Amino acid sequence: MLHTPEAIACDAVAVRYPYAPRPAVGPLSLQVRRGERVLLLGPSGCGKSSLLHTLTGLIPRSIAAERDGQIRLFGHPAEARSPAQWADRVALLFQDVEQTLAGLTVEDEIAFALENCNIPAGAIEESVVRAMDLAGLPPEWRMRRIATLSGGQKQIVALAAVLAQDVDAVIADEPTASLAPKAARLMADRLLARGRTTLIVDHRLGPILDRIDRVIVLGAGGQLLAEGAPDSVFAEFGAALIAEGIWTPLAVRVREALARQGVKIPPVTQVKDLLACLPPETDLKPLLLPQPVPLGPERVRLEHVACAPPFGPVVVEDVSFSLRGGEVLGIIGPNGAGKSTLAACLAGLVPPRKGRRHGAPGAIAFQNAEAHFSADTVRAELAAVGLPAAAVAAVLEEWGLGKVAEQHPFTLSMGQKRRLALALLTATKRWPLLVLDEPTAGLDFKGTEIAAAHIRRLAGTGRAIAVITHDADFALSVCDRIAVLAPGRLAAIGPASDVLRNRVLLEAQDLAPPEAAGLLEWVEQRC
Repeated sequence: MLHTPEAIACDAVAVRYPYAPRPAVGPLSLQVRRGERVLLLGPSGCGKSSLLHTLTGLIPRSIAAERDGQIRLFGHPAEARSPAQWADRVALLFQDVEQTLAGLTVEDEIAFALENCNIPAGAIEESVVRAMDLAGLPPEWRMRRIATLSGGQKQIVALAAVLAQDVDAVIADEPTASLAPKAARLMADRLLARGRTTLIVDHRLGPILDRIDRVIVLGAGGQLLAEGAPDSVFAEFGAALIAEGIWTPLAVRVREALARQGVKIPPVTQVKDLLACLPPETDLKPLLLPQPVPLGPERVRLEHVACAPPFGPVVVEDVSFSLRGGEVLGIIGPNGAGKSTLAACLAGLVPPRKGRRHGAPGAIAFQNAEAHFSADTVRAELAAVGLPAAAVAAVLEEWGLGKVAEQHPFTLSMGQKRRLALALLTATKRWPLLVLDEPTAGLDFKGTEIAAAHIRRLAGTGRAIAVITHDADFALSVCDRIAVLAPGRLAAIGPASDVLRNRVLLEAQDLAPPEAAGLLEWVEQRC
């Protein structure tokens, strides 16, 4: 067998942050061969991002932490060059896109790394044009200010900046988390093109899994749990991964759920193979759809509203719908359609430019979880919302944050930050209306299950909840109705099961049905 030289090699690597009682990740040994596309999986807080930051020397050169073990990039010790010097061969796409962006305009951002490498101006111009085209950015965006972009649009610009560098290897941390289906697929097409060396961390398996050569799985302690070809790992270790709170394909999760009910299914990993094995009498609806709760009084109503960010132009017009207590409304749409602006208007945070909003103010969970934090520990954050000590302890356990209670919120993993922000918002009975903007972005499987359970529990207490999400399967599992936002307008609103299986409607907005749609159709064909 022809030996393929390694691109990335870690030998007994461990990372420990100041005052931490144990390593954030490791000791860990792994390799990524040149031209190989590797998916790194693990539960929130297991150290995936810390490992990625270590590979080019950001840890310990720029981020205070101790690193043990050896790292080699293309056969050379990582410490032989600075992180900036490695930028000519390795590009890093950060989990928090705001950590990546440095330019005032789209053009500035894409050209930034090339200018730092002293590339001639003519070559930079060609690279910017090519990268924008590859990332699906229209030419008229060149002078658009970064500050006017949505979170998903910023992620696409960050992708374009990486593509412009044309480096030997790409390290990507949750690149599809804020992207609509079409954009997520484009991201996968570009980052995981055959022949490109890529190490990627992502919880959204749908857009990327068919392009992955090998999976490396870390356990909660930041050490190797499993490794191998995707189908082999998920078939052999599916139950163990689910127990650790790690994302697996839908077919694996359904198979394991049925196994707990006594229904034995062979170790399949694809929905089509699962359907071929299911006993005809199997009822999948309880696994896929939420249990309805009695509806209460109207909590909020929008009448022909036009929504706009402060000091910005109107981005959504003539929106009318109401939301009752006990109801969960999903809001979906392409990147840049105005979902977050509509969320602010729905919660009463920003008044409509036209039309009227009726109802008491609501609370909003921002897309950027860090916007919620103001205390110096996780425990103090919860105490600051008025919870007594016993209630704080209960909330910490409910959201899986007990082990990080004394940490500063900004030191948490992205998934842990998301859970803390949701816990802060939902821990009290103050708000009859909750608007959650991308509540599952960065969450592992366990965190997503916890969020889903809390959303349905809160609906059961009479709260009205709106959920903005790009995860159609999550929307199907928690939402009663779905509103589809097109650029500038409300395209449709209706029962979740109907809207999320309307392929014509979804594809017109660059969206896609949930993977579970095929399972629902299988059930209905047998009713």
